[in-house]
This record gives sequence, structure tokens and C-alpha cells, in this order.
Amino acid sequence: MITTTSRVAGAIHSLTWNGAEFIDSHDHGRQMQSAVNLDVDGTLFDETFNPTEAGCERDMAGPTSTSRLLWLAADGRELATVNRMAFWLRPGQQSDGHPAKNTAALSNHLLEKRVHIGAPDMPLPARDHAICYDVAFTLPAYERHTRGTFEALTGYMPPAFRTFHTLASDGSLAPLSDGPGEQSLPVIISTADGDFAMGVWSPGSTHTTGKPPTYGRFWFDHAKVSKWNCVFRELAPAGQDLSPGLYRYRVWVAVGTRDHVAETLTLLRSRQAGDDSQRKRAPERVAGIDRPR
Repeated sequence: MITTTSRVAGAIHSLTWNGAEFIDSHDHGRQMQSAVNLDVDGTLFDETFNPTEAGCERDMAGPTSTSRLLWLAADGRELATVNRMAFWLRPGQQSDGHPAKNTAALSNHLLEKRVHIGAPDMPLPARDHAICYDVAFTLPAYERHTRGTFEALTGYMPPAFRTFHTLASDGSLAPLSDGPGEQSLPVIISTADGDFAMGVWSPGSTHTTGKPPTYGRFWFDHAKVSKWNCVFRELAPAGQDLSPGLYRYRVWVAVGTRDHVAETLTLLRSRQAGDDSQRKRAPERVAGIDRPR
């Protein structure tokens, strides 16, 4: 079951399966949510221009969010929201000695998402253990950026989730350290016994360079919380800015036992590979003439 609250402006506050909680929703950063970090005047530092779905650092564990939930619809297995994201730092704050570059607490960046629990057209376990997460960031027309780190989705997990694996293309698991680290293979974080796990994979690529996403994993010892993410790094051509408008990404999340998650993500990747192969073989019809791509 997935729940959200106005406290986190529509971000995912709780995800439970088989009696276990998978999200550590403490402050306004530790949800399952989306964010983007952008350069200003050619410089890019963590958190210094960082619109964030659930709110800002100063919201702490309080009952309200600086982000604004503009629209929400929930029906059965679907949740859809539109959110105006707050900057993670308020003007005057710093991150690692670098000052915030935003001049307001609330950004003009919109975040739209549609979440669907399950994959009804897939076999088990994917049918029951997959979550389809479509997200769209709106980059305002009057802002100028050359680089953007789009954290399409991240999840912060309780301290029992501290066993990390990557998922190879053949479906096999390989152990990972607790990071921090980032790689091209999907990440799965689980309890030590493997009874509860969450993993992430995306079929998408960046809008600007066509590169696939990378997957990060983290363990924050001071907070006793683990994290995974799926990141797309957008880069404008030399001498140009990132185009304003929508940046859309699809992310698949799998929840269940470690075996459920590994098999679900493997099935999803196999289906995507088959779909890509079909598209490459399909003829393109132009003016009544079939021609191969």
C-alpha cells in the first residue's frame, strides 16, 4: 500500500508490504520522491539550486511543506499529483560551504507524477510486485541552465534495509558495499535475510545525450537510513542552454522479497529488450512504401 499526505506535498510518505514499512519519512527529504539539481552561471554544486518535491531542509520534521501540492487524484491502484517544488535550501543557507543560488524559498519548477501499482500485462511476480512511476519535470522558460541532475526517483529506507546488491543483465545478484556509490546496474536494497527488499530500474535515457540512467546507493550512519536513486544527467550542447519544458522519465520500482524484486526487474528488462527489438524490425511506412529502418 502507498500513501501520501499534505505534509509532504504529495510525495510518497509510506509504502508497506506484508506488514513492513519501506520508507523512512522523517523530515522532508526522506520520502520516495523526485528532485533536480541545476547549475547556475556554469557552476553545479549539490543542493545549491535544488527543487525538491516533498519540501525544504528547514521544514524539518514539521507538519507542513514549503512545496505546494497543486492537484491530486487517487483511484484504486493509481495516484497522480502535480506539485510546485520548494528549493531544498532557503536563501542564505549553505551546503558544504557553497551558498544557495536560489533567491526564493519556492521554485517555479513543476513536478507531475503518475504512479500505478502492479503490471497487469506481465506474468508473476512482476504483475503484483512492480510499481510503474512516470514523472515529468517542467524547466521554466526564463531560467538558464547548462547541466541538470534529474533524480527521477529516490527512496529512503529504514535501518533494517542495509544489504545492497546490483542486478546483472542475466538476473543474477552481486553484493555491493553500502556506498556511497553509483553504477550502471540497478540497485536492490534489502533486509539481511532477504525477506523484504526494494529495487529500481528505468528503461529511459537522457533527453540531451541519449545516455541511460545511473543508480546510486547510500548508507547514512548518523541518521540510520539507507537510500537508492535513479538519476538522469542532462547536458546542453556546447554554448547552449537546456531547453525549457518537460523532461519525462519512467522508473520501475519492485517491492517484495529479494527474489521477488530480482525476478520482477529481470522480467521488466526482458520485455523492454523485446519491445526494442520489435521496433527495430518494424518497417516504416512512408508515402505507401515500406522500408526497413
